[in-house]
Amino acid sequence: MSLRLPVVLSEHDLPLPELLAARLDGEVFRIDDAFAPLDEIEGPAHRARAILARAPSRFIAEQHSAAWVWGALQLPPVKHEYCVDIGARVSGSPARRHRVREVVIDANDIATLGGFSVTTRLRTAVDLARFSQHFDEGEDQATRRLMADGGFTVDELVDELNRRRNLPNKRLATDRVLGLTRASIRC
Repeated sequence: MSLRLPVVLSEHDLPLPELLAARLDGEVFRIDDAFAPLDEIEGPAHRARAILARAPSRFIAEQHSAAWVWGALQLPPVKHEYCVDIGARVSGSPARRHRVREVVIDANDIATLGGFSVTTRLRTAVDLARFSQHFDEGEDQATRRLMADGGFTVDELVDELNRRRNLPNKRLATDRVLGLTRASIRC
């Protein structure tokens, strides 16, 4: 019987010195804090596994972490962003490399990639517009990429914002999303 390693490896699979040696030998490449064999083609499921494999199963990658998982950002965020359904009580540790929020989330706002939960491209775009401290060129490009890959428009993004009542930062998010349209017209 042969033992098959996962397509994304972490310190839970092999000791870190072995993984780093395999990287130096050109056998694996880095995906955030994890590694994948060189013959794997990195995709959203690999990135989801890399950041969620060690997280509790109720964690959902969101905002910049989800944008990175979907390929809308080149690099993973320094501090990963997760959410859990409002009914799941969590306590965060400031020493950890992540932040967790309790949110109201519909089942249709969640995609499953390789067995791990990530906010959909649409929900990710909504959250970036609502919660990014500065909606700069990085968030603008990530939102455009999410829209292109997800097949939705600025109007659909605004409709999603308007669909929800009492949504914090709705006006700010709407202005940011409509700014995507104005920027497109100027180009």
